[in-house]
Formats: sequence, C-alpha cells, structure tokens
Amino acid sequence: MTEQLRLMAVHAHPDDESSKGAATMAKYVSEGVDVLVATCTGGERGSILNPKLQGDPYIEEHIHEVRAKEMDEARDILGVRQEWLGFVDSGLPEGDPLPPLPEGCFALQDVDEAAGELVRLIRTFKPHVMTTYDENGGYPHPDHIMTHKISMAAFERAGDPSYYPEAGEPWQPLKLYYNQGFNRERTVALHEALLARGLDSPYGQWLERWKEFGQRERTLTTYIPCADFFEIRDKALIAHATQIDPDGGWFRVPMDLQKEVWPTEEYELAQSRVPTSLPEDDLFAGIRNN
Repeated sequence: MTEQLRLMAVHAHPDDESSKGAATMAKYVSEGVDVLVATCTGGERGSILNPKLQGDPYIEEHIHEVRAKEMDEARDILGVRQEWLGFVDSGLPEGDPLPPLPEGCFALQDVDEAAGELVRLIRTFKPHVMTTYDENGGYPHPDHIMTHKISMAAFERAGDPSYYPEAGEPWQPLKLYYNQGFNRERTVALHEALLARGLDSPYGQWLERWKEFGQRERTLTTYIPCADFFEIRDKALIAHATQIDPDGGWFRVPMDLQKEVWPTEEYELAQSRVPTSLPEDDLFAGIRNN
C-alpha cells in the first residue's frame, strides 16, 4: 500500500487503552501508522483504585474531568489520537442479585443506535484495522460487552451505504481483532519465570481463578513484537493515576524479565476481508502488500 496505514482501537473506558494493546499502538505510531483510540465512555462511575488518591473530595466530585485529563496525558505519551463516543459509564454492578444498571448508561443503549456513533467515526478516520474486545468483554464488565457488540455491528455496517447514510461515505475496515493480552499462556510463562528466579509472583491467584471459573482458552492468532515499547505502555498506564497504583501488582514483574520471557502482545483475529496466514506478527498482515 502507498497510503498511510490506519489503526483504530475501540475501548470502553479511559485507561483501557493503556492496559490493553498500548505497546502495540506505540510501536505502530513509531512506524508512521496513524492510530486512533475510540473511547466509548468517560469512566464517570469508575472507582478510585489508587489508594494514595482515595478520599480526595475534589477527585470524587470531579471524577469525569479528572479522568479526561488523565486520558489526555496517556494519549500524548502513546502518540495516538483519541476521540470520545460520548456514552455514560455503566459502572460495575456488585451483589447477589446484581442491582439494575443505571438508567441511560452505555450498556443499556440500543445497539443499533450506539453502533451508528462508531460507524460515523470509522467513516471519518477510515481505519484499515480495528481492535476491540471479545464477546465476554475480556472480562464481563457490562461496558466491555457493549463495546464488543457495537464494534462488531459497526465493522459489518460501516462499508454498507444502506446503513446510517447520514454518517458519511461508506468505509470498510479490512481486519478486526480481539485484544487477548491477558491470556493464560502469557500468565503461566511469567509466573513460572518469576518463581524460577526466586521472586514472588502476582499471578498465582489469577491462575487459580482461571481454574475456578473454567474460562475457555482463546485462540491466539497474532503476536506483535513490541518489547521496546513496554516502558511507554507503563508510563501511559501510570498517567491514569486514579485507576493505577504505581506500587501495585501491575508493575511487580521486572522489566528485563518481561522482555525476555514474553516480548509480545497478543490478539485473536475475529474478522478479515483479506487473505492472511496464521499465526501473524503484524496486524496489517495481508494489507501491506495489497
């Protein structure tokens, strides 16, 4: 291809882009790819997860504005563009039975209507490749599951002029991937490497929960070498200060071990309009040479 390649990453909340596929995006930015993050919600109902900031009345009262500023900083660190789709965070319901979702939240939107907002952005940006979440949302947060639903609908409809004619000229993305960075294969490899070094592993409980919940193994089709961008990934994640404790479990695996043992980020190819051979090491495999 002679035109600039374009990648769109669709995420549910600010901070998701920095914990899922951030090193991949930074790598592609360094290669001249135009990368756009589409953030479905403002994270308005997100909890303050960093214990150092809990109890701050200003943050609690202005969480929407605070998280937007965090997103601005993370965006600049990654070198990507970013757009808000404008939906309202659904929160993560807890309890048994689960309480109803808040009226007007993202997860309760009509899928066809909500997908139209993403179609509008696709037709404006014209991505060749999209990334999103699998049917379980990566984990079953209602906003992640809704992100999957509208991403699938938008991928199928953006190129069809009969859908959303008011949303611009049709554009068909060529490939759609599910983020699968939190996969069992990676977790086991890092866990065993930490123990072999005589270090504590934060993954023991994760692996037990995998067995407990009987989560099915996903099909990893695409491994993107991006170890040189792990530091940028971590810096972007730390920019989401309300969500991430810089002294927490996210950062307990030494960087040299990560790069040695697992230097890639992983994806599952969900849809492709171009021929490609699996496994891949490039989200644009089958596109670059067409």
